[in-house]
Amino acid sequence: MSADPSPGRGALGRWAIPVGVLSAAAVSVVAAFRVSPWPAIRLIRLAFDAGAARTSAALARHVPPGVESRLDIAYRPGDPQGTLDIHYPPGALSSGEPLPVVVWTHGGGFVSGDKSDITNYAKVLAGRGYVVVSVGYTIAPEEQYPTPVRQLDAALGYLAAHAPELHLDPSRFALAGDSAGSQIAAQVAALTTNPAYASRLGITPSLQPDQLRAMVLTCGVFDLDLVDPSSPAGRLFFAPVLWAYSGTRAALTDEQFRTMSVTPHVTADFPTSFITAGNADPLLAHSTALAARLEEVGVPVQTLFYPAEHTPALPHEYQFNLDSIDGRNALERIDTFLHATL
Repeated sequence: MSADPSPGRGALGRWAIPVGVLSAAAVSVVAAFRVSPWPAIRLIRLAFDAGAARTSAALARHVPPGVESRLDIAYRPGDPQGTLDIHYPPGALSSGEPLPVVVWTHGGGFVSGDKSDITNYAKVLAGRGYVVVSVGYTIAPEEQYPTPVRQLDAALGYLAAHAPELHLDPSRFALAGDSAGSQIAAQVAALTTNPAYASRLGITPSLQPDQLRAMVLTCGVFDLDLVDPSSPAGRLFFAPVLWAYSGTRAALTDEQFRTMSVTPHVTADFPTSFITAGNADPLLAHSTALAARLEEVGVPVQTLFYPAEHTPALPHEYQFNLDSIDGRNALERIDTFLHATL
């Protein structure tokens, strides 16, 4: 989710812009919002998509030469959004060597975004020696929870089934994501490693737990109990977004929708994880709470958090700003973690 003046996807990366836009348009939006989330969602989507385009453009100069890509591979026949892109390290396709796979799920507040938003960042990671897959999923309110969770799980099943022809090592998967994509990735990991949770969701995992080696979770939302509906962000951002994603205005109290909260459902079998968020990210508490819970149940977890007084203040999605020393530091830490675990 993005909106700071920096090249990163957000201060609230994507959020500060939509909150400001919604405030300016409050008179017309509030009345319409009583019957539908769509007026607010259109404004949020417009702002988020503009932020993603700026971020992608800023990342282009960091893409290493020689990365090869296969685009728009259908992982779910009949699903228009059920496609994925695969980015290979230089020389990987000619060597045929099966490589570890990082499957990245894009952010966008559940209501915006596209797999192409992270193409350049995925290529940067691919240049470090991984096959990086960017998964497409259907945003809300066109589809609602848990459709993106099912789509990501189906994508993993496709990748595992077609591993030889795609030059993938099906025993070395990492799931990664940013913002909303971080939540979706974490939820798939939780259902893959917690049979009771998978049963409650009605989803049969496509991977075995031992295939899922690692998690990279950046700037995610992981627990609905940490959403303050009375705050400006709660009223102007979370209210329409959660209504769109859940299909009910009472999303925060809807029993089935509350299963999207990952933190209460992690077990000791959850994959080794790397978690980061900026010190000025309004979702920081979600990341620190998830990290603490993983440590509590015995999951190895590495974190990259910053002191409250750190300057410059790091917004939501700070890790995409590779023109900053902190964004580059996050990339190095992610790369070191993935090399060690994959």
